[in-house]
Amino acid sequence: MKAQALSVLELFEKKQQFEVPMFQRQYVWRLEAQWQPLWEDMSGKFVEHLEQRSDAPVHFLGAMVLDQKQTPVAHIEKRQIIDGQQRLTTLQLFLAAFRDFCRANACEEVAAELDGYTLNQGTMVKVEADRFKVWPTQGDREQYADAVGLRSRAAVEAKHPLVKLKYTRAPAPRPRMVEAYLYFSDELREFFLGTEAPHADRPLPARAEQCFFALKSALQIVAIDLEREDDAQVIFETLNALGAPLAPSDLLRNYLFLRAGRNKEPQEQLHTEYWRGFEDKFWAEEVVQGRLRRPRSDVFMQHFLASRRAVEIPAISLYSEYRKWIERDKPFPTVRAELVALAKQREDFRRLVEPAKDDPVYDLAQFLLAFDSSTAYPLMLYLFDSGLSAADLKTVAITLESYLVRRAIVGGSTKGYTNTFLALSKALRQSAPTPQAIVAHLSALVGENLLWPTDAAFSEAWRKLPAYTAFTPKTKLVHILRRVGETYRTKKNERIPIDGPLTVEHLMPQDWFDHWPLADGQRGLDETQLDAAGSDDPVATATRDRNRAVHTFGNLTILTPELNSSVSNVAWEKKKKGVLADSLLPINLDLQRHSTWDEGTIAARSEELLKRALTVWPGPVATPPT
Repeated sequence: MKAQALSVLELFEKKQQFEVPMFQRQYVWRLEAQWQPLWEDMSGKFVEHLEQRSDAPVHFLGAMVLDQKQTPVAHIEKRQIIDGQQRLTTLQLFLAAFRDFCRANACEEVAAELDGYTLNQGTMVKVEADRFKVWPTQGDREQYADAVGLRSRAAVEAKHPLVKLKYTRAPAPRPRMVEAYLYFSDELREFFLGTEAPHADRPLPARAEQCFFALKSALQIVAIDLEREDDAQVIFETLNALGAPLAPSDLLRNYLFLRAGRNKEPQEQLHTEYWRGFEDKFWAEEVVQGRLRRPRSDVFMQHFLASRRAVEIPAISLYSEYRKWIERDKPFPTVRAELVALAKQREDFRRLVEPAKDDPVYDLAQFLLAFDSSTAYPLMLYLFDSGLSAADLKTVAITLESYLVRRAIVGGSTKGYTNTFLALSKALRQSAPTPQAIVAHLSALVGENLLWPTDAAFSEAWRKLPAYTAFTPKTKLVHILRRVGETYRTKKNERIPIDGPLTVEHLMPQDWFDHWPLADGQRGLDETQLDAAGSDDPVATATRDRNRAVHTFGNLTILTPELNSSVSNVAWEKKKKGVLADSLLPINLDLQRHSTWDEGTIAARSEELLKRALTVWPGPVATPPT
């Protein structure tokens, strides 16, 4: 490679275009992290030039890596930006803002000079694209062309007016490149025309010219030109920390498309057909996994790789592990085949994190979301890719949900789930990915951290578990009660969708003392009275029994938050009337038959719900002795 220091203007002096490969990420620089520090660097040099401080050192704005791109004869010379696209793009946005400020304020000579550093001049084959010194990725081109090509701030603001959003005071944000252009425009206006403008006693054109010269000599960039034998990807990985940190999915995207280029595969076509789906905001959204916040695209890539290799993939080494897999195992004959697999499994993954109600895996997906358990995702990606029918996927989903719910009810540890499901995935590769094989494998597991609880163990835990206090957050308990509640539906019931949130409600309230006397008519004891009561005090015993009962499954239901708050602590007749008047959930309609609500009713309802739970989440099959 060859490295040379060039001034900001020298970099853009030739008639050429710096092209951002379509597989690189879109523009991400922001005000506080990048635009402000860059402006402070440049305005500092402007002041030095205005003060004619010839002894001031040159300031380096960073480095960029460039690769010569072969172009047909008569076409404009192009160089691909391997690293530094954010910086190069921002410099062009700044130069455009400076140019337009000068033109709007009678500094025509400087504006005319800057025209040559922002737009290519002369004849060009593709004028609309080739006239720009920098050409971003597809998703950024329209906003970039507006910011740099409209050639006036007024035109940019007219094309991108501020739009007020409903119910908010702040306007909707403009495209990020437009925001950068306007930010630099504002700073330039303040620098040259503000109340504290340096050397404001001198004519504006003279000051603008001095600042133009600063760009020619005092602000430099290290440009690294790659030669044929240089590995662009290795250099890209080494230097990517100079700007906004790249996510593993950014590194993987570059790795994929650089290999496609080396293999003479059509990069732009592959990007359009298979990768563009990853540019949806859904994939850039940061989600919590464990203790980390990461882009959803990274989370998917981690699960995809774990699914393909059937081993745990640490988040910190996702990129290196993926690259090692590709180069060692050669799992795909072409980059196209690799992208086909990624695009297909991308949609499979979305089925899990945005499940549709008619999807056979909907209930399992809802469970995994409610319990914040992504450990089964690699296994599910493998099963999606194995060609199982919708009926088989439904059976598999019931099996996996049963295994996980039963273990949650009995208080089983979740620590070993990653290895459990990876081991299952490996076993299925050796036999066949059938529902029967999955049931047999999970049924044969032994040991406290692996066992699939039997009906007897599940029933015992269900009856005793203080479910309300055992599950945090309460979305876990809502899922369990919702699934059991669905068994109350019959063919006669209307299928009314519930789009809003549901909350857990105690039928006998936690604060039951005022409206719910004990069986003998006495008022229950508070905590202080319980501490002072003897072990043989019947009122204390009855109070403790009731306190335990109120948190068990038999005393819990699900309501909308509004209905929940309106019926919280009232007596049973009023509470039942309020619930039946406003709730259409079958699990609540069944309460009509209970004229009283006490410990006996709670125990009976717990048994009723248990019978239904055993059918929702069937247990393991008997395994022959070894």
